[in-house]
Amino acid sequence: LILIRPLSSLFAKENLNRMSEQQLNLYDRLINEPSNDWDIYYWATEAKPTPSEFENDVMAMLREFAKNKKREQRLRQPDLEYLFEPPR
Repeated sequence: LILIRPLSSLFAKENLNRMSEQQLNLYDRLINEPSNDWDIYYWATEAKPTPSEFENDVMAMLREFAKNKKREQRLRQPDLEYLFEPPR
């Protein structure tokens, strides 16, 4: 949980406000259906193959985000104020 929570919450902060309704539904399913958060982490980091039922554009976005090409420090979850900001 130490690694997946910052990864998923930072991903959410950066992407939720620009996702379509379909993508939001896929993201909701991704973060709520697997019984083990570590599975999501392994899929996002490509340590394990993603099951076909979760292989979609949101998972592709999460995988790309997990690569951290900008080399950002991602050690803690973001503050939740972004949830209350107006959409951009």
